[in-house]
Amino acid sequence: MAELTMARFHEVIVILYAVSLVFYFVDYLNKNRLAHRSGFFILSIVYMMQSGYLLWRLVETQRLPILSLYEGIYFYAWLLISLSMVLQLVSKVGFAVFFLNGIGFVFMTIYTFAPLQLEQSPIGDSLISELLIIHITFAIFSYAAFSMSFVFSILYLLVYKLLKQKKWSKQFGRLPALQTSLTGMKASIYVGIPILFVSLILGTQWAFVALDDWSLTDIKIIGSFFIIFIYSLVLFLQRRGKLTANDFAWANVFAFLFVIVNFFLGSKLSQFHFWM
Repeated sequence: MAELTMARFHEVIVILYAVSLVFYFVDYLNKNRLAHRSGFFILSIVYMMQSGYLLWRLVETQRLPILSLYEGIYFYAWLLISLSMVLQLVSKVGFAVFFLNGIGFVFMTIYTFAPLQLEQSPIGDSLISELLIIHITFAIFSYAAFSMSFVFSILYLLVYKLLKQKKWSKQFGRLPALQTSLTGMKASIYVGIPILFVSLILGTQWAFVALDDWSLTDIKIIGSFFIIFIYSLVLFLQRRGKLTANDFAWANVFAFLFVIVNFFLGSKLSQFHFWM
């Protein structure tokens, strides 16, 4: 009964999330202030519902609910909506908010309709430690930062295309300037790389202490270091003038695809990364 109630609860969240995105899309098309406010109001309800559920799971399990793949997906979706709320309150990059929530909606839908949503991590409670929780939390924060870079990359490419084709519309004036998008891309990567690196260091330390059978050649570890390498290379080439701003944006888009692959496929192929 409780599981059915939770399933319906998350279905309501997904529905409200979708309605919110519809209002934001209407605002995007017609610059409708009422639609914008309605979208923000409904999104605030979604945020409170998600936050309430996370708090309930925190109290129930006496730990941060991130130790399974499905919990990680939920926390990632919550983190994206948190970032979108902050962006909406402190800046005017409305389209970044829309795209960020679009990604969050996809992950929330995956969590809601995927089987075994609350599956426990196979590593067992005996191996759970504060170090592991910090490691996973930092990893998800880095994914959120790379998501921001992806969103600003899409916005940059969109504005660049409109400028090149000289297509002006009432929506164009609400898009961020090219320089704003470029700055957002670089700032997000500058944040994401060190956070992911710290996460890997903490995770390696935890593995040495808690696991008897593990390897640095694990697909998840290799994938994470590859992500750091890719983003670092993209930044290096951009700073050396080897990549134009447009190429830099495309590179960020393709780099984010590696993040998504590592998030899902890496977890499935990993020998011990069952939770993320």
